[in-house]
Amino acid sequence: MKTDEDEAFDDLEKAQGWRKRQIAEKVNVDIDPYTAKVRNDTIEEVAQAIEKFKGAFGQTTVDSFAIYIRGLKR
Repeated sequence: MKTDEDEAFDDLEKAQGWRKRQIAEKVNVDIDPYTAKVRNDTIEEVAQAIEKFKGAFGQTTVDSFAIYIRGLKR
């Protein structure tokens, strides 16, 4: 037997799942091949510029930033 609190948590979990699906659908919208290429080329250019950065961060941190940026490609 579920308590009112259990039912409230179940409702909350369902609502959160719905919102997450809604966001995922919005993010995963297909883009045309030209737009994807321009986006990926731009992201690669930014990653290469980050790799040249010799400043306040160590090489490991800079490499991590570049990997993260490249992960944004579609």
